[in-house]
Amino acid sequence: MSPDGTLAIAGAAIAGWAAEPDAPRPLVVGLCGAQGSGKSTLAAALADRLNTAGHRTAILALDDLYLPAAERAALARTVHPLLRVRGVPGTHDVELGRALLDQLAEAGPVALPRFDKAADDRGATATVEGPFDIILLEGWCVGAAPQAAADLAPPVNALEAESDAGGVWRRHVNAALAGPYRALFGRINRLILLAAPGFEVVHHWRLQQEEELRARRAEGASLMDAAAIAVFIQHYERLTRHILAEMPGRADLTLYLDPDRRVIRAESKDRSR
Repeated sequence: MSPDGTLAIAGAAIAGWAAEPDAPRPLVVGLCGAQGSGKSTLAAALADRLNTAGHRTAILALDDLYLPAAERAALARTVHPLLRVRGVPGTHDVELGRALLDQLAEAGPVALPRFDKAADDRGATATVEGPFDIILLEGWCVGAAPQAAADLAPPVNALEAESDAGGVWRRHVNAALAGPYRALFGRINRLILLAAPGFEVVHHWRLQQEEELRARRAEGASLMDAAAIAVFIQHYERLTRHILAEMPGRADLTLYLDPDRRVIRAESKDRSR
């Protein structure tokens, strides 16, 4: 199925959820997908479609909630060195995310943060005008649930085995999911998962993302090559695999992707039963 088909399925689902008599206002829709799965592109297309249909729609990207580099450096010193790397639970400003969801529900201007991935730090803000009927909360681990404690013991890759032998980092990440992130993700009314065919495709997808960043950045900008990306994505491997195994059982809509990001199957949950 083409990207247009993906948009049609997700757009129809969200419009249907928004039309339900007891639908909350705003309706917060979580959009989860592995790195490079196309969730940000899909979110932008969904917002355009829903706005055209008369639903005032805003996007809140989890990536834009990353803690500034200085704060992640402090976590690296006081908790674990791997927390310097953005991405995993524990490296976002969760309280800011909850505050922004509140602000987007009210009338008035809202300053949305923008994270500059090439600079690995916060950039300028973008101002939107509330209130909104639908909020798309998108990100690679949006809606993720913590793992069982026993599942944290064995390392899933070389990064964990060599840099987190004692499990301090992964336990911290899991505790963040069980605590502050639960409150943020608890605001989600409906959840959509873009399910990759496996973690193995993430390196290729993430490399494509980096090439797109390189095309937009000035020559000499600090970006990753294939080897650096192979190390970088190991930070996300544990939770990505967990999401792919666990989330389809509870997501309202799961769109199963092939390696070219085409939808090969869609499954939805009927909450009326």
